[in-house]
Formats: sequence, structure tokens, C-alpha cells
Amino acid sequence: MTEQDINVQAEALSEQAKAEEQEQIVRQVSRELNLTLKQVRTTISLLDEGNTIPFIARYRKEMTGELDENQLRSIEERNQYLRGLAERKREVIRIIDEQGKLTGELAESIRQAVKLQEVEDLYRPFRQKRKTRASVAKEKGLEPLAEWLLSQPAKGDPAAQAAAYVDADKGVATAEEALQGAMDILAEQFADDAKIRAWIRRYTMDHALIVSEAKDAEQESVYEMYYNYRELAKKMPPHRILAINRGERENVLKIGLEVQAEPVHAFMTKQIMKGSSATAALLQTAIEDAYKRLIAPSIERELRGELTEKAEAQAISIFSANLRSLLLQPPVKGKTVLGVDPAYRTGCKLAVVDDTGKLLEVAVTYPTPPNNKKKEASAKFHELIDRYGINLIAIGNGTASRETEQFVAEVIAERKQDELAYLIVNEAGASVYSASKLAQEEFPELDVAERSAASIARRLQDPLAELVKIEPKAIGVGQYQHDVSQKHLDESLKVVVESAVNHVGVDVNTASSALLSYVSGVNATIAKNIVKFREENGKFTSRKMLQKVPRLGAKTFEQCVGFMRIGGGENPLDYTPIHPESYDVVNRLFAELGLSIDQLGTKELADRLAAVNVDELAAKLEVGAPTLRDIVDSLVRPGRDPREELPAPIFRKDVLKLEDLVPGMELQGTVRNVIDFGAFVDIGVKNDGLVHISQLSSGYVKHPMDVVSVGDNVTVWVLNVDEKKGRVGLTMRPPGGSGAANAQ
Repeated sequence: MTEQDINVQAEALSEQAKAEEQEQIVRQVSRELNLTLKQVRTTISLLDEGNTIPFIARYRKEMTGELDENQLRSIEERNQYLRGLAERKREVIRIIDEQGKLTGELAESIRQAVKLQEVEDLYRPFRQKRKTRASVAKEKGLEPLAEWLLSQPAKGDPAAQAAAYVDADKGVATAEEALQGAMDILAEQFADDAKIRAWIRRYTMDHALIVSEAKDAEQESVYEMYYNYRELAKKMPPHRILAINRGERENVLKIGLEVQAEPVHAFMTKQIMKGSSATAALLQTAIEDAYKRLIAPSIERELRGELTEKAEAQAISIFSANLRSLLLQPPVKGKTVLGVDPAYRTGCKLAVVDDTGKLLEVAVTYPTPPNNKKKEASAKFHELIDRYGINLIAIGNGTASRETEQFVAEVIAERKQDELAYLIVNEAGASVYSASKLAQEEFPELDVAERSAASIARRLQDPLAELVKIEPKAIGVGQYQHDVSQKHLDESLKVVVESAVNHVGVDVNTASSALLSYVSGVNATIAKNIVKFREENGKFTSRKMLQKVPRLGAKTFEQCVGFMRIGGGENPLDYTPIHPESYDVVNRLFAELGLSIDQLGTKELADRLAAVNVDELAAKLEVGAPTLRDIVDSLVRPGRDPREELPAPIFRKDVLKLEDLVPGMELQGTVRNVIDFGAFVDIGVKNDGLVHISQLSSGYVKHPMDVVSVGDNVTVWVLNVDEKKGRVGLTMRPPGGSGAANAQ
């Protein structure tokens, strides 16, 4: 056999091994997620081919068994983790083998490990270490003495045995120093034992207390409840973990773990000691030193890291869910909006946008302190309202918001016959957008505050289109988002925005490059190319034209085109979520029904489609039933925006003051933020009221998100009012009732 034949054979064996490894991963993911092998295998294959999750979820339902986005992402995450684990196992085995220390038993233990931590524990004794007390002792030739101590002889004098290792040239001056060096070697050996570490890790997780103390008990801070605090680590909720972490970072708190050492010593002794021996006392000292000096600090770091990781995952999950709800708020269509960016000294910036979001005029007024030019401001408001037929005023919720709200309510009251109303808009991130390059490109002639006013107005008209222009983490709908891994936060929020954009779809002739960049398969460069092509060649009249956009290749076209909408184009189907690959199915469907494409969206078509048996028709048209169901739904309601099925925001005409509130008062509010311990609800006063988790329902609530979401319109009752702190406690449990008030 030639060398080339040997190499070919080795490559074939390597490919076969990788295939077997991947099949093992498929089986494990299938077990963990309770999905079929076919579903997992197909999903991984589709992902490996470069398909995006929104595309797979929408247009490959038959192949995956109708898995949703969350299930697909779970498969993707576990597959990536297990592939990384397999790669690390190979690397560890290779390194140990190169050291000439790999045994069959060790290799098998590494291969059987199911967590990365297990692999690292097994690799620990073979890892190249920096200089340690044990490595110094080994350099002094004390390993044989350590081995003698560990052999646990029934008889012998350790001091006499150690005397043989006294050597001034090697830095061992006395027998005591020799014994200490030998015990240092043993302590590190015990600390590197994978079985011992695994047991201590589990024990610590089950029994450790988090202990928090003030560095200065006299110092006033927001962390006072943690000045003398202790709680079982595994029971500590995520928001408290992140709170103490922040207090520690700010040098206010001192955090540590408290663990009973005696059970740990007992376990280690049982693993190491064979019974009474001449070296038992020295071994016991080495055991206790191994735990206190080497194992405990390391396990504490691991445990705190694990707790922080779980807390961060929860915080990111909360932020992600809130962000999705916010992005999918229903657009307020058909209204000309006056956006107001409130301020004191510099005045309130105004921006009028028409019902398409086009900027019509900007202005500035000074109705708030210290200027108090209410008369002039009122005249300007009335002038703009009359000139442009303004239906709605959107007020940012930042500085001077409530004073501006009071002023706007007075203006509305002066126009008794108008249908004019106002709404407080969360302006989180507006300043970030206003100073961005994108805002400068959109409104080069405006200053930062004027851009902010325009953004506030547009947020009301189309929250999704406007909010995608802002870095997701700048939108304040989470808890402790600044305390978590920013890399993981960015990754998770990008997924949320991508999911929301593709759920709604985009009008390719009006969408900004920021919005287009979140469409399945489209990156920032291609998004800019689409906008540039549109500007240079006019509106897209068909989806096919997208293929002419530079760098938008066949794969990208396949992934994105179903999420692109073109209204009034050459083909009515281009305004639906139906993928062009299914247009032939639609043509056959219309032929089967004896109708034409011109009847798209008509009542006649809807009635005919409502009467068909989808499963039977799918077999006849040779298409999957899930795909045909989606096609039928799209034909009945072409151009449908799924957000429009949600309740509209609450519009207001008058101001509610904190002093107006009394316990028991019933109010309508909008959920602004959901966190682990409750929900904040905008009821029209300066600060949002808090519905504690215990007040969300008369029954047990595991998590607030099981009851409410950002944007829900809810009925609440006032529980208590703290005028000094500006806090309002609310309940969603009706007075005297047994049920909970539900989100509308």
C-alpha cells in the first residue's frame, strides 16, 4: 500500500469517526429535548447548509416536523456545545498522549464525560501549571518522599525518612522542610483528583451559604439589605445574585461562601486513607491543606461563576422577552403625529410626521420651567395641530415629561371638539439613535434633540421599524442588563430582533437599511445595497428584482425573499409571506378552485378556502399540509400585519396626579417592564406603579411573565401610595374577588 493510499484510508476513517460522533450528538440532543432523531438530524443538516432559523421555521416545516423557532434554537445551541465538547475531548487526549501519560482507562473516562467541566477535571493533573509550592518541592527532589508518605506504611519514622532528603544545595535545610515539601506535593495531587473535586463541587452547591457583609456598615447605600445577609446559594434568586455582584464590584459589599469543612475532610479522608499508619497525621494535614488552600477557593470561584452565569441567563431571558413584546407592539396607523421631546432649560423639541412617517416640520417651545412660556407654546401647538390635522401627540418619558404632559392635557382641553389625544412614549435609547450615524444620514439638517422628537413620533407609528435603529440593550426593558455579559446579551437580543422582524415581514420599498439588516440571510452590507439599488433604480416592482442587488446571491435570496413584501407590484403574491418557491403551488390551487389570482384577498376566495379540506387538497397538489395551511392563511389575508391583532395602546386626554390616587381606585394601565419580582405599569402618573408578583393573580404565579407581557393593557387597583418616594403599589387582584384581572 502506497503512502497516498494510507493517507486516503486515514482520511476515510477520520470522516467515519466524525460521522459516528455526530450521530451520537444527534441521539443525545434527541433525548435531552424529547424530539425525534429525524427532527434533530434534519435541523442540524439544514443549519449546516447555511439556512437561518426564521427560514427553517417558516418554510421547512415538513422537513422538521413543524418545529418552532425556540425548539430550533435549542437544537442549534446543544449541537454547538456538544461539538465543542467533542473537539475539547480530542484535544485533551492528544495533549496527555504526547506527554506519554495516557492510559486506556483515562482515555475512556474522557470520552464518556458529558460536561466540559468533567473533561477539565480529568485534564487538570496534566495541565502545565505556573510555579506552585508543589512544583518547587518536585524540583528539590521530594517526590519519592511524598510517595512514601502516601504508601501509608504501618511502621516507620517520617522525620528519619525525611532526613535523607536534607540537601543545602537543593534548598532543603531541615527534615521538617522536606516533609512540608512532600505534603505540598500531596496536597496538589489530592486537589487535582477528578473524583474528589466532583464530590466537593456537588456538596458545595447543595450546602454553601452566600454571606454578604458591608465593608463600611455606616455607609448609606442601596445595598443596605445585604450588609449582614446570608442565604443558601442554590436558593438565591437571580436578581439578588446580580445585586450582590454589583455591590461587590462597587466596593460596598464583601461576598464569600460559608461551607462546613468537616464533611469535606471526612470524604477526602475516606478516599485517601487506608487506615492507621505511621504517616496518617501528616496525610490528614495535607488533606486539610488541599481543601482550604487549593480546592475551596477554586470551587468558590466556580460556584459563584455558575450562579452568576445562571443569573445572567435569566436576566437576558427577561430582557429578550420584554424586548420582543415591545418590538411587536401594534403600529398606530393612519394618524399624523406630533412628537415631543421634553426638556426644561432648552425647551421642548417638536416634530410633526405624517401617517407614513415623513417629517413635515420641526419647532421648539418653552412651556416648562424655568422659561414657562406657556402662552406662546400653546399658540404653536394649536397652529401645528390645525395646519397638519394632528390626531395624536407622543410625549417622551424623559426629563420634564410630566410637566409637558400637564401642558399638553391643557391644550387638548382647550380643543373640546377634537378627537385629539396624547400618549407617553418610552424614549429609552432615543438619544443613542439621535447621535448615531444613521440618524445623521436620515435627518442631516436637524440637531440631536429634533431627531429625538421625530424618533419619538415614529416609535408610536411603527415601534418595530423605529426601534431596530437603536442598539437593543439601550432599550430599557430588562433588569440588570448592564451587569451581564455584554457579548451574550448582544447575541441574544440580536436573535430577538431578527425573530420579530421576520415574524412581521418588511416592505422592501420603505424599509430602512437598519430594518433590512435583520431580515433572514441579509447582513448590513446587503441591506445598504438594497436601499442604494432602490434609490438608484426606483421602487422594486417584483421580488425577482432583488436578485439584481449586488452581493445578494442565490442562497441569500432563498433565505430572505419570503420575508420581503412588495405592495402594488407585478405579482400580487409578492405582498404575501408565501415564498416564491411555492408560487407554482398557488397557481395549481387557484386552478383547482376555478379562481384567478386577481381575486386574492376577496371574500369569495376566503369563503372557498374556508370550505376546503387542507389535508386532502395538499395530497392532491403534492405539497405538505403545513405549507398549504400557511399558503391558505396568507391568501385569505394578504399583507396582514400580525401586530394589528393586538390591542391598541391607551390614549389619554387628561393628567392623573400622584395625590389623586387613593387605595382601592381602579385604573387602566399599560405594562412597561416585567422583571423577576413583578411588573411596572404606566397608569398615567409620573412614575410607573409596581404590581408585585404576589399581586398579579389570586392564584400561584411562578413568574410574572406567565401572567403579563410588555405592552399589555391591564386593569389595576391602587394598593398604597408613598408620595415622599413617588412610589405606587398596585394589584391586579380585584377587591373582594377571587380571580385575577387579565391582560386585555
